[in-house]
Amino acid sequence: MVKHIVLWNFVEGLSDAQRAEAGERMKALLEPIKALVPGAIEIFVVKNELASSNRDIALISCFESEAALAAYQSHPAHVEAGKYVRSVTCNRSCMDYYL
Repeated sequence: MVKHIVLWNFVEGLSDAQRAEAGERMKALLEPIKALVPGAIEIFVVKNELASSNRDIALISCFESEAALAAYQSHPAHVEAGKYVRSVTCNRSCMDYYL
C-alpha cells in the first residue's frame, strides 16, 4: 500500500470565512474521487485545528499500489480539482511512502 499525504497553506488574503469555504470545497472535490479510482482505499481532507501546526489543510490518502496512486493523479476529476486547489493554496508539500 502507498500512503499519499499533501499539505498546503491557504493563499494570503483569504478571510476566515473564505478559508472555511475553500476547505469545504476542497473536501467536496477531492474525497469523492475515492469511488472513481480503482485501488483507492481512503481519501480525506482535514483542516488544521491546532496552533502547533504550520500548514492549513491536508489531503491524506491511501492506495493499493503506486499504479493506483498514478491513476488517481491523472484521473480527470483529480485534474479538475487540482485547478481549484491551486487557486486557493500555496506552499505545497507532499510525501508518498509504502505502508
